[in-house]
Amino acid sequence: MILLAKLLLAHIIGDFFLQPEKWVREKEQKKLKSKALYLHVFIHSILTCIFLWDVSLWPVILTVGTTHFIIDAIKLLIQNKKTQRLLFFIDQLLHVSVIFICYYLFTESNFNLSNYITENNLFLIVCFLFLTIPTSIIMKTIFLKWNISELTKNNESLEDAGKYIGILERVLVFIFIIVGHWEAVGFLITAKSVFRFGDLKESKHRQLTEYILIGTLISFGIAIITGITYLTLT
Repeated sequence: MILLAKLLLAHIIGDFFLQPEKWVREKEQKKLKSKALYLHVFIHSILTCIFLWDVSLWPVILTVGTTHFIIDAIKLLIQNKKTQRLLFFIDQLLHVSVIFICYYLFTESNFNLSNYITENNLFLIVCFLFLTIPTSIIMKTIFLKWNISELTKNNESLEDAGKYIGILERVLVFIFIIVGHWEAVGFLITAKSVFRFGDLKESKHRQLTEYILIGTLISFGIAIITGITYLTLT
């Protein structure tokens, strides 16, 4: 596992700590003609060499460095403003996947995927996924009874901010419950109430207040029921 930790550490330092914002902008503007691209890959490869410090592991260094350049180059060529956020996460996922593949191929690791595909782990994944988009759709369907757009038309907010806040709070509630920290759930409810109090006071809108209250209770309620269900069945 020490090799895996070293590879991940080299990636994090190279991609986030030793890559200035001006390099990122230059790469986006000049793409494959950018010197920053090649300097970034060079630094990344040097970091991998330093952390591994083992001549016998040169295939790992070569593979990580080469694939890092290919992945970054392809991202720069197909990236635009609409796909920038999505490609960032795909880019990071591919880099990390290469690291795990190298660890598996070039070491005597006894990694066996079947050891991790257990009943509990699968059910855990089901719960996490359920608390994201599916629950958001369920709540949206429930609120079709009311004209929410009319209630919130003068209430400026970030696009889809409410959806992401809901997903995060449900996931946090679920995690707190399965690790046995119910007091943290109460703290989260209190914290959200404090932040929301100002909005409700300023709006002076009873219907909007009721909408936020119902949404919060449903969101927390679904997360709590999911957590209890997971603990009961596992």
